[in-house]
Amino acid sequence: VPAVVRHQRVPVQQAVGGFWTRALGVRIDRATLQLSVTDLQGRTILADGPHPVAFDGSRFTLTKALPLGERIYGLGDKTGNFDRREQSFVDWNTDAYGFNRATDPIYKSIPFYIATGAEGGAYGLFLDNSWRSWFDFGHRDPSAIEIGADGGPIDYYIVAGPSVRDVVRRYADLTGKAPLPPLWALGFQQSRYSYMSADEVRSIAARLRKERVPADVIWLDIDYQDRNRPFTTNDKTFPDLKKLAADVGEQGFRLVAITDLHVAYAPNQGYAPFDSGAAGEHFVKNADGSLYVAPVWPGPSVFPDFTRAATRAWWGSLYKDFAADGIAGFWNDMNEPAIFETPTKTMPPTVRHRIDSDDFARRTATHAEIHNIYGMENSRATHDGLLKLRPNLRPFVMTRASYAGGQRYAVTWTGDNSSTWDHLKLAVQQMLSLGLSGFSWSGADIPGFTGGASPELATRWYEIGAFTPVFRAHSAKDTPRAEPWADGAKHLAIRRRFIEERYRLMPYLYAVAEQSARTGDPVMRPTFYDYPAMEKAPCDQSMAFTLGADLLIAASPKPESPYPYDVCLPDEGWYDYWSGARLSGEKVSEMPRLDRLPVFVRPGAIIPSQPLVQSTAETPNGPLRLDVYPGDDCRGEIYLDDGVSIQGSSLRQSVTCTATAKGLSLHFGQRVGSYAPWWKSISVTVHGARALTMTIPDQPNAATVEISG
Repeated sequence: VPAVVRHQRVPVQQAVGGFWTRALGVRIDRATLQLSVTDLQGRTILADGPHPVAFDGSRFTLTKALPLGERIYGLGDKTGNFDRREQSFVDWNTDAYGFNRATDPIYKSIPFYIATGAEGGAYGLFLDNSWRSWFDFGHRDPSAIEIGADGGPIDYYIVAGPSVRDVVRRYADLTGKAPLPPLWALGFQQSRYSYMSADEVRSIAARLRKERVPADVIWLDIDYQDRNRPFTTNDKTFPDLKKLAADVGEQGFRLVAITDLHVAYAPNQGYAPFDSGAAGEHFVKNADGSLYVAPVWPGPSVFPDFTRAATRAWWGSLYKDFAADGIAGFWNDMNEPAIFETPTKTMPPTVRHRIDSDDFARRTATHAEIHNIYGMENSRATHDGLLKLRPNLRPFVMTRASYAGGQRYAVTWTGDNSSTWDHLKLAVQQMLSLGLSGFSWSGADIPGFTGGASPELATRWYEIGAFTPVFRAHSAKDTPRAEPWADGAKHLAIRRRFIEERYRLMPYLYAVAEQSARTGDPVMRPTFYDYPAMEKAPCDQSMAFTLGADLLIAASPKPESPYPYDVCLPDEGWYDYWSGARLSGEKVSEMPRLDRLPVFVRPGAIIPSQPLVQSTAETPNGPLRLDVYPGDDCRGEIYLDDGVSIQGSSLRQSVTCTATAKGLSLHFGQRVGSYAPWWKSISVTVHGARALTMTIPDQPNAATVEISG
């Protein structure tokens, strides 16, 4: 029985005493409605406080006990400390330009947290309420968690562990898993606000290839449009978008274009998105029934009513011409929604939305209820529209605002960050927290959107970014250029080397991505996700994370500092990724160097990699490489498909190894799937006291290879 308990407001006379499942016990006090959840041994997982619920008009507050030593994680890309204890937060999607570590609320509302106990174990709590809500984790009362909202139902889910991984997987079962993105989305992506002409885009593409910087994507920000109007192009600076897409496509690039949701209020001007939207009654209205019009980038604008299925379908149809022109993906920005010239930065709470989809009863709702899901429904409309236009191609959509479950429709990023060392640290925290909150695919603008980074900061950010889910460089138009070559040959060489390493690791990263799509596991994870004891490791792990379960990245917790620092490893016998050397002990000391990012490999890992390519559109030339790091539970996974199709053939093969008296026995499992791989042979390198490399024919079926030495 899934260890998920859903708790709703019920009349006292209907409350039951409790029940047991195969995993836990649930008790409800008939008089007070106090809820407690225990394991089968009677140990408390979660318990209400003495006064479990309080009401103030339509507002409610729930109180849960906060035991000593309990740690709190999640809530999406909130700032503050990674452990949320002693902090409080508000969920109200906000355009947080120039945010800092103390900024709250921020772009997304993901009302889900994970708690881990002092003695081990974990649970999650998801408040399924779209109104403005709040979470207080011992900030006001050190012994209590307080959860509330301005209105709406008391509707929440308790997800029992016992591990953090169990909680995250069950939460993904509940709210949806992030689908496997197209392979090209795993490559390096170059952006700026803005590349101002098609000629500049071509020059960026040419420079990336000239400098031998592997890359897959170039982004178009709002200046490719006519007067910032979505679904238009500036016919002077971008006269032929289809030809541009084809030209850069020949070099292995895809284009991703921004399409903000604010449609220019342009009656009688021949602007098709406004005309068709108005004709279909697709825009939100004021309480008096008049059209809601407010200023954003195009000037006076109107806003789609995405809670209507018909409006989402209309919005999706607007991508027809761009899809036909070969634009590969789309970017939904400003969808909190952001509004200019207003103190709240968004719509008034009285604006009206019509709910007409998903088997809900038809009704009108205020923006106070819809605000936090508005950005998610925008990205949903884009995703579903692309799926209808290109039925067997994986949609690629990036969104700034979202809600719990939004990972089904779009990847995300942390918004308009700053070029500071603290924001580099904050970006790592935010992406880890997003992963724990369902968003396996996230990124942060490299090397910070505002301000301009020093060459050293930019280089360090490129290095770390090479091991994060979405690897995109993006900066504001009033900042110094931030392309890989911007700071000279020395920095270009380092940045290029780390970008190249990501492309060599593409088979490993793609296998991690596919596993994430099946299980809900994050791609980028806190070290304690797969190694629970690391939660209490003595080293500062604020810049440490794993990519999948087998690679541990450990940047300096004080990245601006030249002084040495300690790295804690989950166990003895881990390997240095760069040298292949096996390490003794569970702690290593690192001396910061600009050209080195410490990366370590799990003993027992088998890491697949490939020859270097300049984009994922290029077929690797040479053997598939398997780096074997002997140890317990020695295993690896090979996964391959065409990189773009939703339904199509694939290839999956497990590889395991065992130590023998003569050396090592490497076993290739039965190959599942009919997809033909690009490699004809496999190069195997066994790491240890000395590296041993051999090349063998491809292993299409179950086979064992004995490696002596």
